[in-house]
Amino acid sequence: MSRLADRAVGALIQGIRRLAPDNDGPNPWLEGSFAPVYEEVEQTALPVTGAVPPELDGLYARIGPNPVHPPQHPGRYHWFSGDGMVHGVRLKDGRALWYRNRWVRTGPVSRALGEPPAPGPRRGVFETVNTNVIAHAGQIWALVEAGPFPVALNSRLETVAHTDLGGTLATAFSPHPHLDPHTGELHAVCYDARVQNHLFHVVVGRDGRVSRLLAIPVRHGPMVHDCALTERYVIVLDLPVTFSPRRLLRGVLMPYAWNPRHESRIGLLPRDDQATADDIQWCAVDPCYVFHTCNACDLPDGRVQLDVVAHDRMFDHSTIGPDSRRVTLERWLLDPRRGTTVRTVLDDRGQEFPRMDARRIARPYRFAYTTSYGQESADGSCLYKHDLETGRLEAHRHGPGRETGEAVFVPRHPDAAEDDGWLLSFVHDANRGASDLVILNAQDVSGPPQAVVHLSTRVPHGFHGNWIGATEVAMGA
Repeated sequence: MSRLADRAVGALIQGIRRLAPDNDGPNPWLEGSFAPVYEEVEQTALPVTGAVPPELDGLYARIGPNPVHPPQHPGRYHWFSGDGMVHGVRLKDGRALWYRNRWVRTGPVSRALGEPPAPGPRRGVFETVNTNVIAHAGQIWALVEAGPFPVALNSRLETVAHTDLGGTLATAFSPHPHLDPHTGELHAVCYDARVQNHLFHVVVGRDGRVSRLLAIPVRHGPMVHDCALTERYVIVLDLPVTFSPRRLLRGVLMPYAWNPRHESRIGLLPRDDQATADDIQWCAVDPCYVFHTCNACDLPDGRVQLDVVAHDRMFDHSTIGPDSRRVTLERWLLDPRRGTTVRTVLDDRGQEFPRMDARRIARPYRFAYTTSYGQESADGSCLYKHDLETGRLEAHRHGPGRETGEAVFVPRHPDAAEDDGWLLSFVHDANRGASDLVILNAQDVSGPPQAVVHLSTRVPHGFHGNWIGATEVAMGA
């Protein structure tokens, strides 16, 4: 889309939002453990209960929405629309050296802070980057879907530049690219809020440059938050949450909605540089929505196994945040010969943010880790460990008034067993109005934490992050 067209669409959206009715009512996504913080801080020599494993040398980083100023109309604020803020804790030599938080310097954030704009190219009619932070090709990138380019950060979480990956990225990117640990390729399925008739499969090589781009025809402009890999396929989720002109005209900040007219299907795109969109094998699936896959693999009989967190519906009524009523951990068996999908519920407890040992991406695996979702408990929120071979479930209950975010698995060493390592997550403690970085032994999830790093500030509930080892990205103390 041309710059002139971008400006026209941007002017239309801003005009619609100015005409939208004011709504100054309360908003749960701006309150309690979701309430934003309004300053950047740095804390050093962090106090620790327990012992930080000396093998952990790197940065635990996580990002989430955090408006730089209180929203003018809080009742219209959508959780997914807040300015991105990255939070990180640097661990080294058994110590927690520092915590800091930094807003991602988009144009609006830089203007609000009275700073010059960060360098680098922009695309689309919005710049917000708030959904994931990863390391690849020796760089740290903050990511989002639907339009903006990645934003490069340094190891102190400061914005370096917006990047189109050396001029090779010509589309929107994804918050959930998946790295095949055997090939070093980063695969993403991306959508652009301005392009309703195509998705894009993007491959980024070890050098941090796009090596493949494939357009995939679709209808209605589906919202595709995640994808998955097997050794043979890239898995494309084409599910019934789609672009909603009606919501756009109402001034909704995130104009996507449940669309029962949209065919619900899963695509199997061969991982072959010569494959085209015509080679995708589509499998029908009962209508639902998936934000997050856990992992996938090929089965000997030609079917594909895909583990997901499935929401019964999404954005059916709410215009400010998720509104599903039932959320389950499921295993889907995709049969490309029949074009069918068989869904099996592995656990019907409400849960989200599935993670696993990233060394097993696209291969058979045994352990999945999730966090409780939409459940009230006197013992606080839970982190679950699923043994997918035996069906055994272990839970770590963080205690009254304590709520965990997504947990990231870090192996003890490169050749460690699949669950030999640690689970790291930020835990919000309402009892003291602050947060902790909690480190659990993945082989004793229900036991006491290996270490609790105490922060003197809150980390609002957010989205995704990763462990960035000192061997992945050059970093100082």
